[in-house]
Amino acid sequence: MMVSHLVDRTPPANLRSLLPFLQGSCFVLIETARFAATSLLIVLGLPLALFLFVAGWDLGGLFTQLANLSDRYLEADGLRRSLFSQDLKGCFLVLAGAVTLFRMPRFLKRLAADLENHPARETNHD
Repeated sequence: MMVSHLVDRTPPANLRSLLPFLQGSCFVLIETARFAATSLLIVLGLPLALFLFVAGWDLGGLFTQLANLSDRYLEADGLRRSLFSQDLKGCFLVLAGAVTLFRMPRFLKRLAADLENHPARETNHD
């Protein structure tokens, strides 16, 4: 009984032909991770900037505001704590989405330009 496989009919792929694809994929993954990390850092830094603005750019005032917020949080009952944490999560997600949507067009333009100017595409060493 003779079994024919598709692998037997196709020649093996040349690893050099896969190299540009792998390089491009790694580049896109690295750039996307960098974009996500910087967007997350921006979102996490915005509340700090807001609290510093409210405190008049004074660290003593900032820590006074944070102490007041933490005291009120600890004195609240369970339902209010739960609602406050849900509100914080919602604000974080909305802010993260807004920052991402605001930064996305520039990121995509830069990524497309970098992929077009890839050195492996300009010169062929074969």
